[in-house]
Amino acid sequence: METAQLTKLALRIRHDILTMTTTAGSGHPTSSLSAVELMTVLFFKYLRYDLSDPDNPGNDRVIFSKGHASPLYYALYAASGVIENKELLKYRTFDSVLEGHPTERFKYTEAATGSLGQGLSVGLGEALAIRMNYDLGLKIQEENKSKDLKSSIVNLTSLPRVYVLAGDGEVAEGSVWEAAASASFQGVYNLILIVDVNRLGQSGPTMYGGEGVRVFASRFEAFGWRVLTVENGNNLEQVDRAFEDTFKGTTFKGRPTVILAKTKKGAGISFLADLPGWHGKPLSKDELPKAIAELGAVDLKFKGKVEKPLVSGKGKAERGKSTSPLTLDPLPYPSDKPVATRKAFGNALLRLGKADPSLVVIDGDVKNSTYTEFFGTAFPDRFFELYIAEQNMTGVAVGFSARGYHPVVSSFACFLTRAADQIRMAAFSGANIIFNGSHAGVSIGEDGPSQMGLEDLALFRTVRGSTVLYPSDALSTERLTEDACRTGGICYIRTSRPETPILYARSDAFPVGGSKTHHSAQKELVTVVAAGITLHEALKAQKELEKEKVGIRVIDCYSVKPIDRKSLVLAAVETKGLIVVEDHYPEGGLGEAVASALAGTSKIPLVHLAVTKTPRSGTSAELLAFEGIDAAGILKTVRTLTRKE
Repeated sequence: METAQLTKLALRIRHDILTMTTTAGSGHPTSSLSAVELMTVLFFKYLRYDLSDPDNPGNDRVIFSKGHASPLYYALYAASGVIENKELLKYRTFDSVLEGHPTERFKYTEAATGSLGQGLSVGLGEALAIRMNYDLGLKIQEENKSKDLKSSIVNLTSLPRVYVLAGDGEVAEGSVWEAAASASFQGVYNLILIVDVNRLGQSGPTMYGGEGVRVFASRFEAFGWRVLTVENGNNLEQVDRAFEDTFKGTTFKGRPTVILAKTKKGAGISFLADLPGWHGKPLSKDELPKAIAELGAVDLKFKGKVEKPLVSGKGKAERGKSTSPLTLDPLPYPSDKPVATRKAFGNALLRLGKADPSLVVIDGDVKNSTYTEFFGTAFPDRFFELYIAEQNMTGVAVGFSARGYHPVVSSFACFLTRAADQIRMAAFSGANIIFNGSHAGVSIGEDGPSQMGLEDLALFRTVRGSTVLYPSDALSTERLTEDACRTGGICYIRTSRPETPILYARSDAFPVGGSKTHHSAQKELVTVVAAGITLHEALKAQKELEKEKVGIRVIDCYSVKPIDRKSLVLAAVETKGLIVVEDHYPEGGLGEAVASALAGTSKIPLVHLAVTKTPRSGTSAELLAFEGIDAAGILKTVRTLTRKE
């Protein structure tokens, strides 16, 4: 597309940005205006995308990491002809898919954005997924000895690219540099980051203000990126040259590219350009005509054409669903040999990887502790070591999910809390991710409190639509991992470090939302609700109490969310009290889940045993005893309750 046509489109896009935000009475017009030229050139000259088929695997991908620039985002699609002008005027209204920050309700959105600093990780995940698809195609064609087809795939211009638009303010986020380091290390040459260096943040100048281009250039170069700078990012011809340069041969040497463009916030409107105090502030209805007049003649009917992808194919699998059969049986676990649930999780992934080619595993340098190394050895092309960078790991998983893969993110439970923001945003993206948090609770022992996941259940329970599973033995771990693959959405599996006895059989089922009840041979006076490591302590207590002719019912609450309310209510009716015992802080864990499930039912004593003291190093047994969540603590509590009878 020629410069004259791009100029007409840029004027129309500016007009739409201003009118839609003023009509809405909210939004970020100035943050959008600064990047108009950058994105106009990209969309209407370099982007390859079938607008009639957003899931076409041959499409390039566009991610607005600076999600507050959504007026620009939607205006681009309006200028492409897929949004009517009247729809733009419904921006930020309840029934409109044009939300204040992009979400998956708008079908062209790759991932929900707006919490700054996350888009580059998502883009990295998508770029890795695209490259993996093409590497797989290349492998197949090499096996078929199809040299002509091989050369067409390796051609840079045919490889779908991922473009991420970020602002200079969000480049202060550590997650950006996690992603930058990883992208360079992974050699993701089809990833292009565009940084809109407009100098101004929300409350004042950004960290480096007008020097941002210079500072970021040296930093991205140090991180191994190919750096292109644009002196005037609001000049169409300069921007065009930068994008043209991204297609030159050096990019194909395995380096991601960043375009650093110096722009003006509010560009194109004299009383907005490069002036503070306008962030998130639309023009009033009185100010709007003045700004529109500065634009001059605008053709609101003029549309741009987004070119179709050079390589096409069928759309990806539906996001959030696993379509592959999971028919392989778990390993046989001898009943007399304890096995750590973290190891059983590794076994399950290895088994499921054979059945589900969409499964990919992302590790945070703990593969030998979480046993994801089993999967990595068997399926090296679907295993990604992203090292100690949990925020980036989660964002990358969102990217893989967006491209139809089923990612597993594995780390210690405590370290996943670093990625709390990315996890909540993943849910808004409709992402399909299994999280494994191992080494949970004080039961990990000697490593001490810094390594103990004691907040993880609370974190994942609060994520909208999440599933939280806590197996107690190897067989339940394997079955629950299968269930997680079928369930979709954000699914958390909590695994433990110590080896635990086998409790169940290979034929046992563990449906999400269910539980397992272990009855006593004696009359059951009290119910103990436990999960994971504390289930074994509860069963020890049950066995000891039977010697005293006292019976307790023990419920294995392996599904913390959704929880088996029916079994809990029945226990509340049939026994005289409930004791919840968990290796987690009292806030937000199993105890509060049980209390919530029983709200409104008959009032019976509910005692909650949890980690209430500051942990320390010691053996697993010492720490469980210290917190009063071992068999002895349960026995003491049961005896106290039954003495009141």
